[in-house]
Amino acid sequence: MEPKEYSNGELTVIWKAEKCIHSGICAKTLPKVYTPKGRPWIHPMNASTAELKAQIEQCPSGALSYRLNNPDA
Repeated sequence: MEPKEYSNGELTVIWKAEKCIHSGICAKTLPKVYTPKGRPWIHPMNASTAELKAQIEQCPSGALSYRLNNPDA
């Protein structure tokens, strides 16, 4: 299964569904970004890049990761 990618312009959230253990930490931490019943379910534009990075680093399964879109800026 290919990872899904969602961008806020500065950062791209990468979700690997097969790794997800559905701990719910993402939705509890940033409910305006992660809406599990929605399609798409990740809305990275609803948080700052710093907030997204901090939350993604808390993902216990590693299903969520990120890439900075312009790391040299």
